[in-house]
Amino acid sequence: MVLESLFNPFTLKKHPWELFLAGFIYSMVGLLISYFVFKEIAGILTIFLIVLATVPMLFSTIKQEEELSLENVPEIKLLKEHTKVLVYLIFLFLGITFALVLSYVFLPHEISSSIFKLQEQAIVNINSDIQGNVIHEINKFDIFLKIVINNIKVLFFCIIFSFLYGTGAIFILTWNASVIAAAIGSLFKTEIAKTASLVGFPYFSSYFGAMTFSFFRYMTHGILEIAAYFVAGLAGGIISIALIKHNLQEEKVLIDALDLILISLGILVLAGIVEVYITPIFFA
Repeated sequence: MVLESLFNPFTLKKHPWELFLAGFIYSMVGLLISYFVFKEIAGILTIFLIVLATVPMLFSTIKQEEELSLENVPEIKLLKEHTKVLVYLIFLFLGITFALVLSYVFLPHEISSSIFKLQEQAIVNINSDIQGNVIHEINKFDIFLKIVINNIKVLFFCIIFSFLYGTGAIFILTWNASVIAAAIGSLFKTEIAKTASLVGFPYFSSYFGAMTFSFFRYMTHGILEIAAYFVAGLAGGIISIALIKHNLQEEKVLIDALDLILISLGILVLAGIVEVYITPIFFA
C-alpha cells in the first residue's frame, strides 16, 4: 500500500508531471525486487509489479471519468477532460520507459540481458517482420496498411483487457514500454559504439546525441501509438465500470466511449503515416 499512496489520484489531472515520477519509482522498485527475488522470471515479473502499483490509481481515475460521462455537459467539454487524463497517462508511460532505458543502458550486460531477455526477443521478431516487409512489399502503402492493421489488433486487446479487468490495458502498455525501452537502449549502445570506434573515445556530446537519436527514432511515432492505446483503454474502462454500476443503459456513456474509440483509431492512422513516411526521412 505504500507505493500506491505516494500520489493522490484525485489531484493528478492538475499535476500530470507527478506521473512521470510515479512511473519512474514504480519501475525501479519493481525491477529491483524482480531481479533479486525472482531472477529467472525478472523480465515479466517487473511488468507485473509495475502494473500492480499503478492499478489503484488508474481505477480511481477511470471511475471519475465514467461518473463525468453521466453529467449533463457537452461532449466537447467531456473530451477535454479526458485529454487531461491522457496527458498524465503519457507522463506515466514516459516515466516507466525512462526508468527502464536507464536500467538497460547502465546495468551490467549480464544483468540487463537477464531482465530484458523477453523484450530483446520481441525486438528480434519485430525486426525480422520489418525486413520481410521490405523484401516482399516494396510499396510503402502496403507496409503502412500492415502496420495500421497490427496496431488496431493491439488497440482491440487494450479495449478488451480494460473491459474485462477495468485497468487491464495498462499491462499491454507497460509491456510495450519495456520493449521500447530495450529498443532505445540497444540503439543507444550501438550509436555510442560507432562513435567510440570513429573518434577513439566517446565525448559527452556523443552520449547526448546518441540518446536523443535513440529516443526520437522510436518515440516520434511511438508516442502517438501509446496515446491511441491509452484512449482506447480509457473507453474500455469506462464501459466496464458503467456495466458494473448498471449505467450502461445511459446513452451518454456509450456515446462518450464510442467517441474515444474513434479518436484512438484516428490517432493510430496518424501514427502509421509518421512511422512509414516521416520517421525514415530523419532516422534512416
